Amino acid sequence: MRLVHLDLKGAAPRVSYLEQLFPLLSQLGANGILIEYEDMFPFKGELEILKSPYAYSEEDIERIQQLAELHKLEVVPLVQTFGHVEFILKHEKYQHLREVERFPNSFNPHVPDTLALLKSILSQVIEKHRRSTWIHIGADEVFHLGEGMDSKNWMSRNKGDTGTMYLKHIKEVLGFITTQYWGLRALMWDDMLRKISVGALRGERMGTAVVAPEPASRQHLFVWLPWQASCPVPGRSLCLALQGCRSQGSMRSLRHPPAAGTSAHVPVPTPPAESGIVKHVSPMEAMARLAWLRRYDHYSVLCELLPVGIPSLAICLQTLVNGGFTEETKRKVLDMLGFQSMQLEQSTCEGRGAFPGAEIYHMVEQVNGHLKESILKALEEESAIKGWFSPYHRKRQFGNPRNMESFGSKVLKLHEDWESFVHDLRTHLERVYFPDTVEEWMEENINPYLDQLRDLVRDYR
Repeated sequence: MRLVHLDLKGAAPRVSYLEQLFPLLSQLGANGILIEYEDMFPFKGELEILKSPYAYSEEDIERIQQLAELHKLEVVPLVQTFGHVEFILKHEKYQHLREVERFPNSFNPHVPDTLALLKSILSQVIEKHRRSTWIHIGADEVFHLGEGMDSKNWMSRNKGDTGTMYLKHIKEVLGFITTQYWGLRALMWDDMLRKISVGALRGERMGTAVVAPEPASRQHLFVWLPWQASCPVPGRSLCLALQGCRSQGSMRSLRHPPAAGTSAHVPVPTPPAESGIVKHVSPMEAMARLAWLRRYDHYSVLCELLPVGIPSLAICLQTLVNGGFTEETKRKVLDMLGFQSMQLEQSTCEGRGAFPGAEIYHMVEQVNGHLKESILKALEEESAIKGWFSPYHRKRQFGNPRNMESFGSKVLKLHEDWESFVHDLRTHLERVYFPDTVEEWMEENINPYLDQLRDLVRDYR
């Protein structure tokens, strides 16, 4: 299974963009999509409070699955069942289900309402994915587990620890799935399991779940195991977790920690073969999950935009399919993406690009490479501005026209050019994203710099 993880905590794409994207993913070698909906799922009834104003409709969910089926991509829905549930626990209605009252990260597993709520959430998601043979239950990064008073009391009464408490909750979740949805197989991340002894793991019989690598672990090669009382069945999994890699250029090596920064714009990695990863695993043995994280958690800023991550995704998928990043593999990637050349060490992809969202890819490069630099250069290095149009002059609204005219035309032209550029960028973003994403991305990446220029032009006029 070569799964592309669409993490929809932020910057969820419109279905019209997925119509363009899925054929490319299939062509590149993906055969499945892991979809972490969070608040983009069209919850109904009492769960409707969890929906984003821009959540997909039921028709959208069906259309996504039809598109995936058309392009031979298996859909695996992901529902977080322990940690990473800020989109649920931020609501006052569910605040009593927090492990620690002031933190909305993780469920309290001792409150009966927790499992009842999870059953409702899982049921609604599974019912809308009856074609799927897998469900992913997340279960990673259960921050503050054991710190709540209920957990402390439970551990004291049962002479247990956080590991046994964790397994107890997972067993209940998996028990519900296997009882209600016969034949549905479960996936989960492995980071919490690494903290639990082999003996404790062997002591639990929980049906069958496949343990998949958790990206924030900063490791790339893992063992994945069935939930059985016996020793783990040998198997190997490759996780290429490229998320939030902070970089000023276009490319980022997998040799760097995969969770290197929360506000990345453009990740395109050195291919795994060059970082000594792929040589350990043959393509036939690999269960690969390529993650394009839109947001580290429900409260953080956006990471890189999906169209900007496509060259990176293409490199990784083709590396997996071909067992290495050879010159032939590189040529295939260039042909499929419409680039003339790719210089990994120089962090550049040259050419117009012919993939969905290529315009956004190039425009974000312009933002990263020129917007801040050109504006700060105009404001800080122009001697006439510093000497005759300082914040003091602007606040008191006086200045010598002779000196102001020496920089005026240059500043007005710079302002006009960037406003025109941003207008075009917004138009392209609105074709792919909903208004909340466009506004947030502009607010985080454009306005901090362009607003300085706007203010100067306003005062100049």
